[in-house]
Amino acid sequence: MQNIVRTKISIPFFLLSFLLLLASGCTQKPINMAGKAPAKPRIVSLAPSLTEMIFAIGAGDQLVGRTSACDWPAAAAKVPVIGSFGQPSLELLAAIRPDIVVDVDLADEETGKKISALGLQRETFSCKSPDDIPVVLRKLGKLTGHTRVADSLALSITNGLEEFKEKAQHLTKKTVYLEIWDDPFWTGGEKSYTSALIAYAGGKNIGDIVNKDYFEISQEWVIQKNPDIIACMYMSKESSAANKVITRPGWESIRAVKNHQVYDSFDNNLFLRPGPRVLEGIAQLYRTIYSDETPAR
Repeated sequence: MQNIVRTKISIPFFLLSFLLLLASGCTQKPINMAGKAPAKPRIVSLAPSLTEMIFAIGAGDQLVGRTSACDWPAAAAKVPVIGSFGQPSLELLAAIRPDIVVDVDLADEETGKKISALGLQRETFSCKSPDDIPVVLRKLGKLTGHTRVADSLALSITNGLEEFKEKAQHLTKKTVYLEIWDDPFWTGGEKSYTSALIAYAGGKNIGDIVNKDYFEISQEWVIQKNPDIIACMYMSKESSAANKVITRPGWESIRAVKNHQVYDSFDNNLFLRPGPRVLEGIAQLYRTIYSDETPAR
């Protein structure tokens, strides 16, 4: 079979931006200090996942800037926009002069160096697993002066993840194909955040045979893997994404299609954005994979 997993690709700009969002998150990297921040610092967040966490620990009123991609919670809309995800306006940052800038891996690391050159304290994070979320919540709590709420939320998430892990050990694993995009076809590999979510929900990601985060695939590859569940993480303009999957030539032999186990209309931010709503995302994914069983939470 040819072109099963494609590695030399040309990624459309909109898909590249989408994949950058998948990378937003959690484990703290070395700090670039430009002076000690006050107890209640004024903060600019350059990542949607960090913005969600800052609001979740009660520090939303300390945000003085966000990106256009920071759309949750609703209160975030009141915070001034200082650029797009990974591409902040240096002019606006210089004008706002926040005490701390929090970000993830920027599209252009040169931008990060320029932020530091402005004399701003920069804190950088990256997220690979749901297990990293409690860690960053605690660190954000220390940065913002909200340790009590942050520690409590971190503990709640840690306990919730343990409950899902325990439940998953007693399930007969169903194989899952998470279709992140359909033109070209993309899914998550063994190193992806989405693969970890599927595992916590008691499923087995068919992309785990590839030691990557996210990668392009062919339709033949999916047909060959014959997943039990198909979940579409995007919206289709012509019809529902699930209907498009069901009517694809050759896909009628896939177990998920034959058994009517193809799903869409997900809130992508619950599955593709590491953050404080991670347990909600895992619970919804569990209900999707094991729709004939009692909901997890």
